[in-house]
Amino acid sequence: MGKNQTKLKRIGVVDTMFARYDMGGAARAELSECPGYNSTFRVISATVPGFKDLAVAAKNLIEKDKCDIVVALGMPGSAPIDKQCAHEASLGIMQAQLLTSTPILEVFVHEDESDDPAVLASVFENRSRSHARNAYWMLFEPEQLARRAGQGIRQGFGDAGPLDNH
Repeated sequence: MGKNQTKLKRIGVVDTMFARYDMGGAARAELSECPGYNSTFRVISATVPGFKDLAVAAKNLIEKDKCDIVVALGMPGSAPIDKQCAHEASLGIMQAQLLTSTPILEVFVHEDESDDPAVLASVFENRSRSHARNAYWMLFEPEQLARRAGQGIRQGFGDAGPLDNH
């Protein structure tokens, strides 16, 4: 690599076949709209069967594909066992972050977040895109996150808003 060349950053996107929405597609679309797409960063993708497979796939994107950050997207179902499995998958993602010292943004949309398919699709789209943008900001524009600190900003549904600091 020459003196004036900088190493391209890599943002990993791992999604699942089980999700009822193309979360990875939404995240990749958002990243393609970010400044520097394909000139300062590349997107590396993987797809796994279900959300319990996300941790290993994210760890592989970091260790084998040299990703600087990963967005892990999945959809737990609505049954009690799905909630338990989502918790376990979340623990696996946290462990993968600790083992690699690399951020992995967990993006879960629970199937029962809305009974209305249009609302649920909107949550999938918004949350996937918002977290992809967060990953970009973490690498390239951390001041964007700092500006939003304490504002009650959500991904998926409307923002909660800040509390009065009196």
